[in-house]
Amino acid sequence: MQAARQGEFLNFTHVKKTYDQKTLVVKDFNLAVERGEFVTLLGPSGSGKTTVLMMLAGFENVTSGSITMDGRPITRIAPYKRNIGMVFQNYALFPHMTVAENLAYPLAVRKLPKAQIGQRVEQYLKLIELQDFGGRHPGQLSGGQRQRVALARALIFEPELVLMDEPLGALDKKLREQMQFEITRLHKQLGFTVVYVTHDQAEALTMSSRIAVFNHGTVQQYDSPDRLYERPANAFVASFIGENNLIPAHQPEIGPDGLVSATLPGGGAVRAGNGDLQPDDRSGGCILSVRPEKLAIAGEGQAFDNHVCARFIARHYVGDFIRYHFQLPDAGKATVKMLNDARAPEFTDGQTARLGWMAGDCFAFKTDIHPSQGD
Repeated sequence: MQAARQGEFLNFTHVKKTYDQKTLVVKDFNLAVERGEFVTLLGPSGSGKTTVLMMLAGFENVTSGSITMDGRPITRIAPYKRNIGMVFQNYALFPHMTVAENLAYPLAVRKLPKAQIGQRVEQYLKLIELQDFGGRHPGQLSGGQRQRVALARALIFEPELVLMDEPLGALDKKLREQMQFEITRLHKQLGFTVVYVTHDQAEALTMSSRIAVFNHGTVQQYDSPDRLYERPANAFVASFIGENNLIPAHQPEIGPDGLVSATLPGGGAVRAGNGDLQPDDRSGGCILSVRPEKLAIAGEGQAFDNHVCARFIARHYVGDFIRYHFQLPDAGKATVKMLNDARAPEFTDGQTARLGWMAGDCFAFKTDIHPSQGD
């Protein structure tokens, strides 16, 4: 067996999964996670991310390929012997046990001395700031408190790896944001390795060291949050991560400077960074990707590499910023996102505006952006 490279703690190598021996749910999956990282598997429903997590936990068999942890193959090791903690969306707490008894359970199963169990339970109740709730039952706690108990129970036996499957999906927005902070606080404080599954892109961008974006059972891009947002690898990643304007264009041509020249359906010429186009893609179309905050409503005298005239449709006030929606000539719609300040303009229905953006803030991609379908 080839040794893991220094720093790599968890490795998936050519992992595949099929349930019917015909369709691959996970296709040739390769991923390396460093010790102490917070890695998120992100993608739409049915993209394969939860199946990968279940294979890692040992709840699903691997059809082919290998998973190693700290250089040791684990695909044939029983789940309870993998030293992995798990946090689920539904908490999975024992309702007939108190909070303290729930925390003590994984330690008792591992036959730790009673005195050590008591000390560890007290330590973790303080860690999740529920030191006065040890005698309560899960039904007497709020959703956020129950999720903190579930997190502490997954950590209390000091596992090498913690897996989290949509753990915040049942919480409201405010509680979800509080728990994001709690999980990242504990991760930084204790230094455990996390593999986290979610379909919530904002959650992934907020919490992760690196994110693996899934679609159709394959990883489309594995990168840091800022790289995923600023430099997506293809049109699917660009459309899935954050808000984006995806504008069709045709006759793309890669210039000697690496920039792509293309033509909008309305006839305007544009220049963009090259996302994933090849020289032989010239005969086909492409998708131009530009973030709403990079698109500007151009005033008199403002110079941009690209510009297009558009018709105002609607204005949405969101508090700290405003979204402006425009109809492009023969090229769909575009959204401009601006700070809510004195420079935010007003428009009447159907009014024409000039939209501008820089070539470096735009990428040209191949047009295949179809997401996974179903679970």
